[in-house]
Amino acid sequence: MATTNVQITPTRSTLAQRIIALGVVFAFFYWASSIVMTLMLAVLLAYFLDPAVVLLERLHIPRALGALVVLLVAIAAVGAIGYLLVNRTQSFAYAWPRYSAVLRRAAESVDRKIGTIERAFSITVPEPAPTQPSVSANEMQEVRSWLLHGIGTITSGLLLWAFLPFLVFFMLVAKPRLWHATIELFSDASRADVRSALDDVNVVLRSYVAGSSLVAGILAAACWIFFAIMHLDYAFLAALVSGLVNMIPYIGAILSWIPPFLIGLDKWHSIGPFLIVAGVLSGLHLIAANVLMPAIVGRSVHLNALAVTVSLLFWGWLWGAFGLILAIPITATLKVVCDHVPDWQPLGRWLGA
Repeated sequence: MATTNVQITPTRSTLAQRIIALGVVFAFFYWASSIVMTLMLAVLLAYFLDPAVVLLERLHIPRALGALVVLLVAIAAVGAIGYLLVNRTQSFAYAWPRYSAVLRRAAESVDRKIGTIERAFSITVPEPAPTQPSVSANEMQEVRSWLLHGIGTITSGLLLWAFLPFLVFFMLVAKPRLWHATIELFSDASRADVRSALDDVNVVLRSYVAGSSLVAGILAAACWIFFAIMHLDYAFLAALVSGLVNMIPYIGAILSWIPPFLIGLDKWHSIGPFLIVAGVLSGLHLIAANVLMPAIVGRSVHLNALAVTVSLLFWGWLWGAFGLILAIPITATLKVVCDHVPDWQPLGRWLGA
């Protein structure tokens, strides 16, 4: 008897239900952004610190004690960097009125030049009030709101992120049990694929976090040396910020110009130093993106340029500055999941094409 393979196509109601479910998920990501971001950061840190815990476990140190030791060392390292950063940030904050005045004068000069060009082309525009500041309080509030978008207020963000070390600790301690329990959720026929997917996610996240941290450190050190040669004030602070934002694909090179440009307004009175800074930082960005990241991270995080751009736009819109940080690991994890689900493999191939 001949058998006939019947392919069932999704009905409109099924597609509508999937779209509604997807909308509910993204709505949850938006309204519960502080909780979701805290959990995702905890997962990334747990993957990053897990090899050290495993190493201590091989030395016959209990996993709970090893996780506590590794976490305390990580907190001490972050605290030391934060101490250095806070001292320099306070010094810069005290000197901010001087830089603000220089920035305001530069913005007013640009406004006058634009007005001259507009008058030359006979474009009538209303003259701004002489007492109107170039950078209004509303504009500064908009920038602050975007940076804190997804967190809420600083107080609520600090309260939620106070749980971050505890989440990381519990994830490190319970990882073997959680790993086994996750696999047990699936049928026997699917467990091999699930185990393979979890292994791939482990490699992707660990490689990305470790590689990105190393590259960011290299970039910050290179920027520090360069800014010191340029005799730039607050070289360490500017280098740390420039090195970190330089890790953002594509737009990181331009964002890294902002700290030295802002500080250099009070020191440099010609365009030459600004062009040198822009050229060197752009060169460092190209080296990091095309040499360091492929060599250190390898091809474990394989996403095409379009997927990276769309991911940055979407997660940056949804969560602000922290969305830009989490965009790549989220998309890379999504690709791994798509690669191991037959119906989603076309999407996985598109993400890595």
